[in-house]
Amino acid sequence: MMRKGIALLSVVLLGLVSVLGYAQAAASGRTQISNFQHVVVIVQENRTPDNLFQGLCGPDGALCPTPYDLQNFGIDNLGNKIPLTKEHLGYPYDPSHGHPAFVTQCNLNPNTNECGMDGLSSANCGTDPKKNQCSFEYVDPADVQPYITMAQQYGWANYMFQTNQGPSFPAHQFLFGGTSAPDANSDSQGIFASEDKTHAFGCPAPVGLNVQLIRPPGVEKKGDTVFPCFNHNTLPDILPTGISWRYYAAGADNMWLAPSAIQSMCGTEHEKCQGSGWVNNVDLNPKDVLTDIRDCNLRDVTWVIPTGVNSDHAGYQHNGGPSWVAQIVNAIGKSWQNSQGGGVCDYWGANQPGNETAIFVTWDDWGGFYDHEPPTILTQPEGDYQYGFRVPLLVISAYTPTYVSNNPYDFGSILRFIEQNYGVEEGILNFADQRAEFDLTDFFNLQGSPRQFNPIAAPLGLKYFLEDKRPLTPPDDY
Repeated sequence: MMRKGIALLSVVLLGLVSVLGYAQAAASGRTQISNFQHVVVIVQENRTPDNLFQGLCGPDGALCPTPYDLQNFGIDNLGNKIPLTKEHLGYPYDPSHGHPAFVTQCNLNPNTNECGMDGLSSANCGTDPKKNQCSFEYVDPADVQPYITMAQQYGWANYMFQTNQGPSFPAHQFLFGGTSAPDANSDSQGIFASEDKTHAFGCPAPVGLNVQLIRPPGVEKKGDTVFPCFNHNTLPDILPTGISWRYYAAGADNMWLAPSAIQSMCGTEHEKCQGSGWVNNVDLNPKDVLTDIRDCNLRDVTWVIPTGVNSDHAGYQHNGGPSWVAQIVNAIGKSWQNSQGGGVCDYWGANQPGNETAIFVTWDDWGGFYDHEPPTILTQPEGDYQYGFRVPLLVISAYTPTYVSNNPYDFGSILRFIEQNYGVEEGILNFADQRAEFDLTDFFNLQGSPRQFNPIAAPLGLKYFLEDKRPLTPPDDY
């Protein structure tokens, strides 16, 4: 999967920024580390780089498209250049983002096997109440300043693509286990779960509630469904003995809770999950990640799925997501000062070696919003459903300089990073991790000394989330 290059000037400038960052860190004289003790994967909802991160371009737009590959206009299905319209993060419009929407937006050229990125109609844009079908929009940078700060101070990926060509249910399966296929044989045949239109959620679903399948050549047929209790390995199955993990999500009955759809984890069908993998590792209140960090109880590998009001999903009319993510990062970065529970832990790693944490922040799918960069389509059979559109990716750690990467990544790249970090052969899961080209290690300089942490400013503070008693709504409104 190859992406276009960035101008030489950009590379030189970024190199200078990185060198300065390393020089500042080197003053502490700390010994290099060989790997991170902890990896935290924070998953937000339904955005593209063009939609969410226009603030990276600067007040006059001079920082785009170099070094940040962002575009403030799109091309519609009539060939018109459509400026992206500014909206608030919480505006109540939710463009379609199932597989049919991918097909339309991609507008695949069968001769080149490339997306034209010009299949969307702009006819409904600006004409309420049909504005929910408008994809040519971007978020007011003032609403997402914590994200902008993180991207400017740490790692940003120009070419991160969701692995699947569809919505949240399969995306979270790929983020957790490398595939949304019912089993390994189906994955090799290019047969994947593509939609959860019945809200089946996973193994506890009642009899008769199934999820949609997609088969080569990218066809979703009515009635071609499967019960969402899958039989294949996930990332925790291949981690070395002694490597702990935890999955935080908002309540048991939602499609964003990936372990619930894995037979070996849930341990049952049509009933509440009771398997040891579930009982020991799944936490149904996302804010518990904040207290676990505070109490020095952070697992080695962690997935954090937000509640609806903190998810960035367009239809919820809430702006909590940027502050939510910032407070997780701040809790890790300030753990040396704030740790409780009878111990002291430094999950950032600049003051106490041995507990260093790598943080990845990504978004599970594109949400139906316009993005100008076409995904590379894999060879068949997997290429009938992989790859999907761009999503943002932030990489944060004490060993991450200010850095913009132009390598191509997808959800499998996160799995590959976790594998290599814990001494597991990359690609051994055999799904998206095997097909991914890069593993995200370019975001880290483990031979350097750690950066001191500067808190991320955010409108909502840590206390707000710790004391939040609102209902645990799922990340999306379905």
